[in-house]
Amino acid sequence: MITLGIDTSNYATSVGIVDNENHNIIFHEKRFLPVEPGRIGLRQQQAVFEHIRNLTDILSKTEVKGIGAIGVSVKPRDEENSYMPCFLTGKMSAYSIAAALCVPVIETSHQTGHLTSALFDINRDELFSQKLIMLHVSGGTTDIMLAEGGKVVETLGSSMDLFAGQAVDRLGVKLGFPFPAGVYVSQLAEKCRDKINTKISVKGYNCNLSGLENQCDRLLQQGYSKEYVCRFCLTYIARTLIKMIQNVQVDYGNLPVVLAGGVMSSTVIKSIVTDVIPQAMFVQPSLSRDNAVGVAVNAYRKVKNG
Repeated sequence: MITLGIDTSNYATSVGIVDNENHNIIFHEKRFLPVEPGRIGLRQQQAVFEHIRNLTDILSKTEVKGIGAIGVSVKPRDEENSYMPCFLTGKMSAYSIAAALCVPVIETSHQTGHLTSALFDINRDELFSQKLIMLHVSGGTTDIMLAEGGKVVETLGSSMDLFAGQAVDRLGVKLGFPFPAGVYVSQLAEKCRDKINTKISVKGYNCNLSGLENQCDRLLQQGYSKEYVCRFCLTYIARTLIKMIQNVQVDYGNLPVVLAGGVMSSTVIKSIVTDVIPQAMFVQPSLSRDNAVGVAVNAYRKVKNG
């Protein structure tokens, strides 16, 4: 079955078409929402406008026949009160296309889309049915969760203040990079080989990251290089995630660990985490960041399972 996925997050407009039986991505396009230089985000009304404009253009390119279902993310998380207006643009498009094609719409969350795209990329079918630990680390979340059946079933812990992606983006914008700035921060961090000392703040399954922003500001004021400060920022995040994973494993056992979200596309973070937790599974950057492939795959699996 071929499925179409639509994801309209607070950062990007994404459309994906997947030939699920042959494990093939037929079409995948993502466009970051434009943000003015020096700004670190968009108001929701502006995001809605940009999504409408992007979807009109992107969907005009998708001349694929045989689509059997439409998947769409309609909220940030799999929680009852989770809501963000920008997801309504994708929902409207999904139901309009489905009505024209006479196919079902499968609603999901942005977070489950991240999980499903990660499992699709890892390509181990048994992971869709077993229990695992998932981390979703981006500009809007730093969550560690239990997942099972290809769906998030419980959020165990999170950042109690600043999200990891916010810390990275704020540092990047201060250094003159456009928003979102994660790619640029990671590229600079790769150039630094200095030993980094950090004192993280993790209590149980939760963490605090507001101190990270203050420490990065202090290092810049003290004259440390941009490369060093970027490396410090990503090292702090990686060690925080390691400690959260270890704390969960104490109570839930050595479950498979999957890491997704835009911040997890950093090769620096991947290297630090896998050095301590070798079984941690990362995915290719295009499917770690916001994307609609997982939303399309989720639609296929829901229809397949009735």
